[in-house]
Amino acid sequence: MAKKKETYSQALERLEKIIAQIDNNELEIDMLAEKIKEANEIIAFCSDKLTKADKEIEKLLSNKHETEE
Repeated sequence: MAKKKETYSQALERLEKIIAQIDNNELEIDMLAEKIKEANEIIAFCSDKLTKADKEIEKLLSNKHETEE
């Protein structure tokens, strides 16, 4: 089953849950590596979203500046 497209907020929430599980020693050693791998994937996803948003904002501000001149 295909996963519904996840938002930045949803990904961040998942990451926070994983971090809490790690901090609280709630994970068995067998699951720890899997959760760390998942956390790294979430971090990459969030980083990509932030980079794309930053580029889009820069583009919009640049266009606005050009039209004001």
